[in-house]
Amino acid sequence: MGVGLVAENGTRYSAVWGHSFDHYGLEIFREPMSSRLTMIGQPGGTPAVEVTGHPSWSRLVGVPLLGADILWSESVDGLRIPVAVELRAPAATAWLVVGRPVEWPPDGRFYLATDDVMAVFTHEFAGAVGLPPGSGRTDREE
Repeated sequence: MGVGLVAENGTRYSAVWGHSFDHYGLEIFREPMSSRLTMIGQPGGTPAVEVTGHPSWSRLVGVPLLGADILWSESVDGLRIPVAVELRAPAATAWLVVGRPVEWPPDGRFYLATDDVMAVFTHEFAGAVGLPPGSGRTDREE
């Protein structure tokens, strides 16, 4: 699973889970998702979902980012891994998170550092997921 991003100049980025840090962490690559996930949209593969027009994403599309931060896990067995990337735009903040709900349907509990990627769009939900505070994070909703 992952999230593909396209910059205004056409550069493609992919945010996917990986194990470069000896455990599942979020990794960002300057290449399209198809370079990392080879079965996108194919039977048994990851479905491709266009989200450009989705209300949660729309405040991030077509505007310059004000900043971005990597959020690291607390040290477990001496390891720190990147669990999220926080993207800040003038009217919105989003987190690309390596994690998933503990149960399905979700019951409000989440695991971080799994082989799943989810998008989070509010400070309240970021806290509920268990994200550590980023340098640009505040306690207010955007």
